[in-house]
Amino acid sequence: MKNKGILLGIVLVVSNVIAQQQILTPTEAVSLALENNYGIKLANNQLEVAKNNASILNSGFLPTVTGNAGASYSIDNTEAVFSNGNVTILNGAESSRYNASVNLNYVLFDGLGRSYDYKQLQEQYQLSELQARETIENTVFQLFTIYYNVAQITENTVALNQTLAISNDRLRRAKYQFNYGQSTKLAVLNAEVDINNDSINLINSEQELKNSKRDLNVVFGNILDHDFDVDTDIKFDVLYNKEALFEKAKTRNIALMQIEKSIMISGYDIKSGKSAYLPTVGLNGSYGWNKNNNNAAAFLAVSTNTGISGGLNLSWNLFDGGNTITRVKNAQINLENQQLQKEQILVNLERDFNNAWDDYQNKLNIYKIREDNIATSQNNFDRTEEKFKLGQVNSIEFRQAQLNLRNAELSRNIAKYQAKLAELQMLQISGELLNVAF
Repeated sequence: MKNKGILLGIVLVVSNVIAQQQILTPTEAVSLALENNYGIKLANNQLEVAKNNASILNSGFLPTVTGNAGASYSIDNTEAVFSNGNVTILNGAESSRYNASVNLNYVLFDGLGRSYDYKQLQEQYQLSELQARETIENTVFQLFTIYYNVAQITENTVALNQTLAISNDRLRRAKYQFNYGQSTKLAVLNAEVDINNDSINLINSEQELKNSKRDLNVVFGNILDHDFDVDTDIKFDVLYNKEALFEKAKTRNIALMQIEKSIMISGYDIKSGKSAYLPTVGLNGSYGWNKNNNNAAAFLAVSTNTGISGGLNLSWNLFDGGNTITRVKNAQINLENQQLQKEQILVNLERDFNNAWDDYQNKLNIYKIREDNIATSQNNFDRTEEKFKLGQVNSIEFRQAQLNLRNAELSRNIAKYQAKLAELQMLQISGELLNVAF
């Protein structure tokens, strides 16, 4: 009872230390990553660029308006001979000219090329949204890979702490027995060796835990300036339907959605290329002002003109050396390639989904077996400990039971988080990773 009280006290101390630190829940971790992860920030900026490109301001549907203005000044030496024979000589005759105009150009019809280009830009924006979503999905999966690694090492550290506490209790017992002549010095030395090994394992685990927390903080953009712990409570109480999940995969898988969007863009690219076969009709207009200040040799001293002009123009590229034909043919080949890629993605998707589903089911079953094995190992250790106290088993047998319990706990921790990551992998393939509550 005394030994169990000491062990319970150590566990409570460790629990109190953990309780004093911030517990970072999976939901909070996702929020921090979405807000501060550099990869996600870059993806959002690229999405803003695509949004700007998809604006009406970049569509070619709006007219262009330009303003022009100019001025000139000259000093001339002029000799003018009139029809009556008179001669006039002007030295330093000054003249100046001023002009300003506003010009408008607007394409009324270009074979619907602008319309298809604008639709392409809209689809490009939606494709950028899917690419941003892919970045978010990959970041979230990366986040949980590190998050659950921290959780696993945290539980490993607790298990190693318990192992060290048991070894310390064994050393004290060995020293008492040696002092009272009930055992040899060898039992004390063996206990000290085991404590050293357990201490080294604990030190390595604590260092690994610190490193993993730093890795997790990098995913957050290194914004956490204090120590934290993660939630080690994981539940597997969601019952997934394989057929329903696969149907979602065929409509929501991010790679499949991107190739479908690329196919739509290629279709518009073909139509845009074919628009070059049609003529272009444009409208132009201008409003201008001109003023001339002539020198004395001119017939008019000052002339001022203002006026509005407008017109239509038609341009038809009857043959451009085959450039349009080549562009359309290449666009059609590109569309065919993307359709083949879609078929390949569908084949790979079915394989990857089935692999992920089976992997999840297997790892979940392994975790349940490992969890059940904990009770068996704990029962075996408790019985061995009682016999050890009664002198019915030696220290080697006791140590083996202790290591069996520790290894069972470490194996359970590995299986636990591998099963959770397998579940997340399955959800990512199905396109449901961002639709579940963490």
